This record gives sequence, structure tokens and C-alpha cells, in this order.
Amino acid sequence: MSRDKASTMDADLQKVFGNPLPELYETAASPGASPALARALELRSFLALTEEQVARVRDRVHADMDPDRDMGELSADKLRFDAQWLEAALEARDGYRAALGGLLRTMPPPAQQARPVRTAQLRATATLPPSAAPAPQRAGAARARRP
Repeated sequence: MSRDKASTMDADLQKVFGNPLPELYETAASPGASPALARALELRSFLALTEEQVARVRDRVHADMDPDRDMGELSADKLRFDAQWLEAALEARDGYRAALGGLLRTMPPPAQQARPVRTAQLRATATLPPSAAPAPQRAGAARARRP
């Protein structure tokens, strides 16, 4: 995807995962890689591509509006199309930033990520006396309605 293109959230990714981007991509490609890391890098790649699209449209509009350019070359239709394109690219960028930001906010600090998660098996140790348990209903029997 867009590994080599920078994105506005690269520093956040490196801070959360604790490594430079090239190392994060290597880690994500290894067996047993964290699904969260793979998802974060995928979103990052989409973000980088979308930000490149935003920059291209911006640069095209700036070139079209250059004060030294012949006024006869201006096209309202072309500018309207570029405005629509820019709006779509900005919406996509905002969506990817929000998704990646949400994912990064849920990640534990890098020091805690390396620790394995310990789970304890809970066991019920209390028992109820037989009279306290509700009587089982017969299969298929309807409950009486209350008035």
C-alpha cells in the first residue's frame, strides 16, 4: 500500500506501538502479529493515500488560480469538479483519521503490550439449598396468566 508515503498520524502510531514505522511493518508481516497493529497499519496506509489525493487537488486548484495564469483559461466547471473531488477526499481523510485515532486510543501503553494477558478461571464455590432453587417447569407447559 502506502508504506513510503508519510501520513499525519505516523508519530502517533510510533508512540503507541513503540517502534519506527519500518519496524512496525516488519512486525505486522511476521507470524502471530497483533491484529490491532495490522489494522492500524492498514488504516495508516489508506490515510496516507487519501492525504496524497487531498494534496494533489489542492495543488491543482492553486495552479489553476495562479495570478500569472491567463484568465481565459479559468473554468468554473473544472473548479466545481475539483471542489467536489476535494470534499470527497477530505471526508475520506477525516474518516480514516477518526478510525485510526479511535484504535490508537484503545491501545495499552507500549510497556504493557508486550506482557501476556493472564486470565483466571472463576469457579462458583457457594451452593444453594435445594428448597431455594425454583422448581423446573414442565416442557411445553404454558404459564398461567395473572389477572
